[in-house]
Amino acid sequence: MPPQIRYARSGSLNIAYQIAGEGVADLLMIPGWVTHLALDWQEPRWIRWFERMTAFARVVRFDKRGTGMSDRPPGIPTADERMADALAVMNAAGLERPHVLGWSEGGPLGVMVATAYPERVQSLILYGTQARFSRRNDYPFGEEESEHEYAEIERDWGSERLAREFVPDADPAAITRLAAYYQAGASPSAAVALARANAEMDVRGLLASIRVPTLVLNREHDAVAPGETGKYLAERIPGSRFIELPGSAHAPWLGDVERFCTEVEHFVTGVRPVEHEPGVVRTILHCDIAHSTARAVAIGDERWSELLAAYYKTAELAVSAYGGRIVDRTGDGFMAAFEGPVGAIRSARRLLEDARELDLQVRAGLHIGEVREEGGFLRGIAVHVAARVMSEAQGGEILVSETVRDVVAGANLSFSDRGARELKGIQGHRRLFAVTVEPGGR
Repeated sequence: MPPQIRYARSGSLNIAYQIAGEGVADLLMIPGWVTHLALDWQEPRWIRWFERMTAFARVVRFDKRGTGMSDRPPGIPTADERMADALAVMNAAGLERPHVLGWSEGGPLGVMVATAYPERVQSLILYGTQARFSRRNDYPFGEEESEHEYAEIERDWGSERLAREFVPDADPAAITRLAAYYQAGASPSAAVALARANAEMDVRGLLASIRVPTLVLNREHDAVAPGETGKYLAERIPGSRFIELPGSAHAPWLGDVERFCTEVEHFVTGVRPVEHEPGVVRTILHCDIAHSTARAVAIGDERWSELLAAYYKTAELAVSAYGGRIVDRTGDGFMAAFEGPVGAIRSARRLLEDARELDLQVRAGLHIGEVREEGGFLRGIAVHVAARVMSEAQGGEILVSETVRDVVAGANLSFSDRGARELKGIQGHRRLFAVTVEPGGR
């Protein structure tokens, strides 16, 4: 379950923050433009990244004023107010001298905290950020300030079109989630106010005054803060270290997550972890036909072969209709992979309904986790867990792991608790839930 949302008092405002992890180091995370502490836990890729970060650090993060679950005052927040919010969270969370990670628009704020309160900052990590975000004659990076762009943000806030501008390579389901995330994270006017505040921030004059150890990370082709902007920072921060990561993803939980986390962990703890081959988070669906052997004997080999062909055609349609792909087949069973769990569940519901029309009872099991593709096959513990979850299902039943149930919370899906089960070959007990399947409903 996600950690409790707490509140720190900053002047007359309440700033929402959250503490997670029991690592050896304290890490204050200063966020980018718009965030929402609760909704982050609905994004599988974010969960994977955050679990990796909390493996070595006790992470404290917060929603800036005007965003997420924090109070939303009118007007444009000043840099001093935003710095006071960060300090209020540090005090409320009991952070005496944390490492400070400022990413994207949180980077300049991290610089301000480190220079104004060096005794409160153990080290500074700047990721995907700039000394300023608007272009000037003496600063060749950033964007040109444009009233037209501000008007466009306000007009299209919460739209999938605007969300795609931030992550152009994302799949449609991720774009839909991001658009809803932004809409919940801030009002249109608050988003514009923050954009204006970010355009006004300029910490170039503070860089030479940073006296804490500093790590600068930028991805080479990041559209918001490409590698050159990181080099600019590192060249002006005394004794800092610059690492240019490959790729174009702006958010730290996208792209090569393992490389990002490895560099931060090494900098914070002094120990370089063993780098594992990076994988991707996928929802794995296993299905097979209940009582298939008895059915094959009853109708004969020729009729059974025809029925299996019709079943697999039905399965391919049900899987592809929700953005998945079948990656393996064994007899009357198959495994499919989906980028998101909601589509996987709906695909399973459709398959079970269509299979009934063929007079077949199908059972399904789902789990979400990290997998690797090797030679066209998927590997990873998530694959095995999904298969074991399916083995616990009855004919006509869809079982999901507790992880899947938690991730799809709020997606208008209903579940029945089937209790904790000991899955063969899987350490510990796993709580399973049955998806409610309405006759004719998908």
